[in-house]
Amino acid sequence: MKTVNIHQAKTHFSRLVEQAAGGEEILIARSGKPIARLVPLEQLAGPRKSGTLRGRIRMGPDFDAPLPNVLARALVAGR
Repeated sequence: MKTVNIHQAKTHFSRLVEQAAGGEEILIARSGKPIARLVPLEQLAGPRKSGTLRGRIRMGPDFDAPLPNVLARALVAGR
């Protein structure tokens, strides 16, 4: 793990971000004491697969029924 002081981090921030994106961890220190760590962002596993919750979600029989008038008026008034 590479260690840099705050001044170096400010001066070479773009370069340090590129190094972190490449997998390197960078420790940022103030007066020789570690205060922060720049690490690569974890990548998502990939595109989501459709149908993974099939059979686990239930909707009531009135799911698409019209709203009660009180709620419908409140929604329109909130615009």
